[in-house]
Amino acid sequence: MTTAVSTAIDTVEMTVADVAAAFARGVTAEALTQTFLDRIARYNPRYVAVITPNPDALREAREIDRRRTAGEAPGPLAGVPVVVKDTMDMAGLPSTGGWRLLSARAGGVDLIPATDSPVVARMRAAGAVILGKTNVPVLSASGSHADDSWAGATLNAADPGRVPGGSSAGTATAVAGSLAVLGLAEETGGSIQNPAAAQDLVGIKPSFGLVPNAGVMPLAGSTRDVVGPIARCVRDAALTLDVLAGFSPEDPKTAAGIGHRPPAGYAAGLDPGSLRGRRFGLYGPGWRSQPLSAEVAATYRRAIGELEARGAVLVEDPFAGTGFADIARPGPAADGYDPRGSEGLPHDLDQYLKRLGPQAAIRSFDAFKAAVAAEDPFGPDGVLFDLADLPGFRASLADPLAPPDLSGFLAAKEAYLAIFAETLARHRLDGLVLPQMREVLPLVGSGARIQETAVSEINIAGLPGVTVPAGRTASGAPFGLLFIGPMWSEAALLSFAFDYERATRLRRPPALTP
Repeated sequence: MTTAVSTAIDTVEMTVADVAAAFARGVTAEALTQTFLDRIARYNPRYVAVITPNPDALREAREIDRRRTAGEAPGPLAGVPVVVKDTMDMAGLPSTGGWRLLSARAGGVDLIPATDSPVVARMRAAGAVILGKTNVPVLSASGSHADDSWAGATLNAADPGRVPGGSSAGTATAVAGSLAVLGLAEETGGSIQNPAAAQDLVGIKPSFGLVPNAGVMPLAGSTRDVVGPIARCVRDAALTLDVLAGFSPEDPKTAAGIGHRPPAGYAAGLDPGSLRGRRFGLYGPGWRSQPLSAEVAATYRRAIGELEARGAVLVEDPFAGTGFADIARPGPAADGYDPRGSEGLPHDLDQYLKRLGPQAAIRSFDAFKAAVAAEDPFGPDGVLFDLADLPGFRASLADPLAPPDLSGFLAAKEAYLAIFAETLARHRLDGLVLPQMREVLPLVGSGARIQETAVSEINIAGLPGVTVPAGRTASGAPFGLLFIGPMWSEAALLSFAFDYERATRLRRPPALTP
C-alpha cells in the first residue's frame, strides 16, 4: 500500500525550511515559483510591492530543478523565491531609484546594468529564484514610505492604514504579505529597520563593511550604506546573511570584515536560551534626548518584562552623562536625522554609474545632473535638499571625481564608537535593546514620519542592529525591538532576537485583500 504525497503549496508564511520540506515531498521549484508569481499577480496591484518582475524567474526555477534532478548541489537557498530592492543592480533589469526620470515606463531614461551587483550575484549563486525588484521612494530619500515612486505608493501589508516604512518599502511589503520568502533591503538612514519594524518583520542592519554595497544606487556608499535581509523569522534572516556576508573584490571596504564572521555561519549559532544572564542597556536621554511617547513606553515596558522573563538583565539609560546624545547634528529634513556621511554622494554616485557598463544611458554624475535637471534633487525643493547644508557637499557637487571631505562624519563616527565601547565596558553590557520607534507608527495621510530611536547613531557609527517583531501597541500599531551591539556582533544579536522570537511568537500573519 502506498501513501499519497501532497504537492499542494501554501505560500503564506512559508520559511526556508518549509521550502525544503515542499521539495522533499515532490514540489518543484518551477511550481513553487509559479505559485508565488500567481500570488503577486493577485495582490501586487493593490500593495505595489514588486515594480519590475524578473522575466526569467521560471526559467531559473527550472534550472534549479534540473540541477537537483542531476544530483548537483544548487546552493543553500536553492529554489527559494526572493525579491530584491529596486536600487540593487540586476543585469538586464532597470534600477530606477523610484524616480520617473530614471524609468522608461514613466517617460524617463532606464539605467540598465550590464552585471549583477555582488549581493544579487551571491543570491543567485546560492540558488535563490529572484521574482523581481521592489518599490522605493525617489532616490530612497524617505524612511517612512514610497508615496512618490513612479510606480505608485506601497501599502503596509501588516496594517494598510499605516505607513509601510522606507525606503525598502516594497521589499518589506512583499515579505510581510508572503509575495516572497525573503527580501533584500538596504539602509543609509533606517531603510532596513524602519520597514521591518513597521511590518512585523525581522531585519538585519549589518556592520558597515560586512556585506558589499557595490552595484547598489548610493546615498552614502563610502560611509554608511549597508545591504541586509528582511525575513519573517530570525532563522531565515540569518541564513540569508550567511549568503550575503564576506569580502568582495568589487568592494574593498569588505576587507574590514575578514575574520569577523562565525566559522559555522550565523544560522548555526542561534540559541533559544541565549538571553539568560545577558546584560542590555535600555533607551533613555543619555542615548537620545527625544522621549518615548506614552503608548510606546507602555509597550516597551511590556517587552522589558518579556526579556526579564527570559533571564536578561536590563540596565536603565547606561549612556547618561556620557555625552553620547550630544554628538548628533540633526539636519532640516526630519526630527532626529543626521545626514552626515552623505557629503560624498556625488562622488559615490559617479562611481556607481560608471559600474553600470559602457552601454548605460547615464555613465557619470555630470550626465546624471543633466538628465534630472528638471527636478534637481539637491535644490531647495528636491528630495535631498538637506544635503546642501553638509560641509563638503557643495565641493563634492562641483567636483564629483575628487575624494570628498568627510572630516565631520569621521569625527562623529569616532566619538560614537568610543563612547559606545566605553559604556558597554563600564556596565558590562552585551548590547542594547531599544524600541525601534519612539512614537507609534504613523497613519497613512497624516503627514507624520516614522520617529525612530537609533537610525543616525548606528548608521554613522557603522554598528549592527537586528529588528524583531514585538507585538502591537495599545492602538494596534506594529511594534518592534531593536538589538544593537558592537561591530561584527551580528551572530550574538541574531541569537538574542531568536530567543525572544521563540519565547513570544508575536508576529501576526496579515490577511491581504486584492
